Amino acid sequence: MKNNGPILIIDDDSKLRDLVVEYLEEYDFATATLPSGAKAVETIRSLHPSVIVLDVMMPGKDGLEVLRDIRAEFATPVIMLTAKGEDMDRIVGLELGADDYMGKPFNPRELLARIKAVLRRVANNNGRKAEATAVRAGGLILNLSRQVLVIDHDEIELSPTEFRLLKSLMTHADRALTRDELMDMVWDKNFAAYDRSIDVHISKLRSQLKPYPAHAKRIRTVWGTGYMFVGE
Repeated sequence: MKNNGPILIIDDDSKLRDLVVEYLEEYDFATATLPSGAKAVETIRSLHPSVIVLDVMMPGKDGLEVLRDIRAEFATPVIMLTAKGEDMDRIVGLELGADDYMGKPFNPRELLARIKAVLRRVANNNGRKAEATAVRAGGLILNLSRQVLVIDHDEIELSPTEFRLLKSLMTHADRALTRDELMDMVWDKNFAAYDRSIDVHISKLRSQLKPYPAHAKRIRTVWGTGYMFVGE
């Protein structure tokens, strides 16, 4: 599978970094590594990685702080590495714009599968850009080429997962979508996403809409079913 930029691994565990690099390079993936998040933004600017693998537990600036810095400037897909059972880290990571997570310790083969899944989703989104330039519903404009939400001439940056979720809701405006349907639309059908992923990302999207009173309630919870984007 071709990717434009390297896979950037940010983790303070040198043995883990070496293991991941060795495994990914066996499958012809270019890689780059950092032992901390101190130079993450600078490195991303210069390398333009296709995917970032980011550890949560690091000395100094932890992975969640680094993710916040990344999302302030980049929409690059991020896979978080968390201690198994640390649900709060996973939830906060999703709220900050992480696209996926893996618990430590992990099988490198599973990490490879998740990286490929992320790259497929990015490629599919890019392939659909020629079909339309925007999705419009309820007075909102979702710019497909730049992956930003436009509200009253304001441009709101979205993470790749938030973009896919909002696109699914807006293209099915006024129709209730189940969580399973949304999972299939946002993630690969065989992708075992965290079972609260949809709820967390819905909450983040609502927070993006909240400053705009006319649109604050565009995403409605349909009890016993899932969610619905309310059009005009």
